[in-house]
Amino acid sequence: MQSRENNAYKLINKHKKAYFDYEILETLEVGIVLFGSEVKAARALAVNLKDSFVRIMKGEAFLFNAHFSALTHTNTHFRPDERRTRKLLLHRRQIDKWFGKVATQSLAIVPLSIYFNHKNIIKLEIALARGKKLYDKRESLKQKELKKEAQSSLKNALKGL
Repeated sequence: MQSRENNAYKLINKHKKAYFDYEILETLEVGIVLFGSEVKAARALAVNLKDSFVRIMKGEAFLFNAHFSALTHTNTHFRPDERRTRKLLLHRRQIDKWFGKVATQSLAIVPLSIYFNHKNIIKLEIALARGKKLYDKRESLKQKELKKEAQSSLKNALKGL
């Protein structure tokens, strides 16, 4: 992803638990259809991807359970549902390809992060993922703990110099 390499993007929210619960196989940057008040919420970083997921229905991809908070200074007469279903913008070939993989290999499509790209457009990073088993999650925790210990011992060794 070119925009991420240049650090020309502003992260709105990251779904950290997705990396723990799923083994990420493939990622994709997609557009998302939002109302104006939802864009304002994103600019205020009032977006939460926890418990959200992507489902393909009737040849279109939709994001479910993403929470875009209603801001107090937006229009009070028109407030969309904070957890409404939002349409994702993908190419037809990509939808068909991922739908085939999800249907045949029992995979899931999960959102990883939402951010503004280098053109200041809101993008969603989604992933084709396989659910981890309990022993895989334990292994991930062990690896994380070992990495933390190694960094702290290295930091202590550098302080001694």
